[in-house]
Amino acid sequence: MAQFQQDIILFDLDGTLTDSAEGVIRTAQYTMEQCGIQPWSEADLRFMVGPPLLQTFRKEFGMNEEEANHALAIFRERYFNIGAFENKLYDGIVPMLEQLKKLGKRMAVATSKNEVSAVRILEHFQIASYFEVIGGDCREKERNTKAKVVAYVLEQLQAKAEDAVMVGDRNYDVEGAHSLGMPCIGVLYGYGSREEFDACGADQVAQTPADVVKLFA
Repeated sequence: MAQFQQDIILFDLDGTLTDSAEGVIRTAQYTMEQCGIQPWSEADLRFMVGPPLLQTFRKEFGMNEEEANHALAIFRERYFNIGAFENKLYDGIVPMLEQLKKLGKRMAVATSKNEVSAVRILEHFQIASYFEVIGGDCREKERNTKAKVVAYVLEQLQAKAEDAVMVGDRNYDVEGAHSLGMPCIGVLYGYGSREEFDACGADQVAQTPADVVKLFA
């Protein structure tokens, strides 16, 4: 019997559907330059892939609210035009989506990435049609945490948390889902680790996209 019987699956984007590290890191380095900060190395900036950016600029770079918002605006301009497409689908994503669709699962995206950028990326890779809802960060509506994005996606789906499972690659995905009473599967092919998932209490861990399917089949 499948471990998860829920009919709805919410996917994170960066580190779960696409490998976006190149675009995020290059854009982070550009943003640092524009803010008068010596750019860090690629290895030192990998932590920026996935978490909410405004929170990252405040916490990791010691910026105040005004500085963080300025940095975010610089980041988003470069990312929207260039960085979003310095990106690629992980191997096995399309077969995973196809198999879950055949199992009758309803699918959506819940990402901390700006919602407009998320839609453009999914359309670029021609997988947007798999998802009933694509929800992301929307500062104008104060949708600026993972939990708020997940709650918004559930509302759009007219679904309850107990009817859904989150799939993501970082502790933010697990914590956002758990805050609403939703289980979360951590994927190891993204940017997180088994130690991270153990620490935050992921309900299950999948090594590959094919392993995600096995948890529902």
